[in-house]
Amino acid sequence: MDTKYLLTLKTILETGSFQKAAKKLNYTQSTVTFHIQQLELEFSVKLFEKIGRKMCLTEAGREILPHINLILQETEWIQNYGNDISEFNGTLKIGMPDFLLCYAMTPLIAIFQKKAPNTQLIINSLDCHSIRDSVINGGIDLGIHCDIGGYPHAFIEEPLSFYNSILVASPSIDRQTLDFITPHQRKNLNLISSDPHSLHQKRLNQYLDERDILLNKNIKMLNIEATKISVMNNLGIAYLPDFTVEKELSEGALIQIETELDNIPVPVVCTYHKNKWISPAMELFKNLLHENLRPWLSA
Repeated sequence: MDTKYLLTLKTILETGSFQKAAKKLNYTQSTVTFHIQQLELEFSVKLFEKIGRKMCLTEAGREILPHINLILQETEWIQNYGNDISEFNGTLKIGMPDFLLCYAMTPLIAIFQKKAPNTQLIINSLDCHSIRDSVINGGIDLGIHCDIGGYPHAFIEEPLSFYNSILVASPSIDRQTLDFITPHQRKNLNLISSDPHSLHQKRLNQYLDERDILLNKNIKMLNIEATKISVMNNLGIAYLPDFTVEKELSEGALIQIETELDNIPVPVVCTYHKNKWISPAMELFKNLLHENLRPWLSA
């Protein structure tokens, strides 16, 4: 079996199509199709099926995918045996939510790139549940996200740090609406979020339900920056990690609304498959997380 056929399969899954995989690998589309046909002949299974206009992995393909990933990991290990991290020539795929990527990770990523210049670092900005799914199905090597649980026993969840979230509003908000302690209220306010399924957002929803505090409606934004701008323009309120709004609070562009959720930490974890080969690049990134993320977030 030619391992380049396996790499082609993996690239199709990463890019989402035969055409995009061909472009990334600098192959013709017919070459990509040939590679998959050869794999199907060797495995005696159908790997892809056409659903509508999209080629999707079959059930058999999904079942053998973890074994394909293991073969590629072992191949990468052999190719890099004895190499220093600065010489490591491989790929590291990581998933993290945008609030960690934008507000906590860029200094760490800069250190990583300096120490491992030959490693291709692929970072996917995803919500926490999508990150967990991608770690489980092998789409990414390392997940960094809120501790939402739900992993099978074959996966490792390393505690990293924690953060606090706060409810924020525009200084122009009607001050009579700022009571979020007294139960049984109906408020003409919108709740704005970029990740409605995040752990901190779910905690707020539970808090509001328990106190029977009903808001007007929920508005979903693409990212935290859009959420903050919307709140600053008094389109609603938002419950955000405290470190993402430090600047706006200090400048008076946002104000904090008191809740009984204040100072209740949200844990952050690093997750991966326990049988996964810890490449030098993955080991370096994990070490940087423990050295840099823990004191920064939990300070």
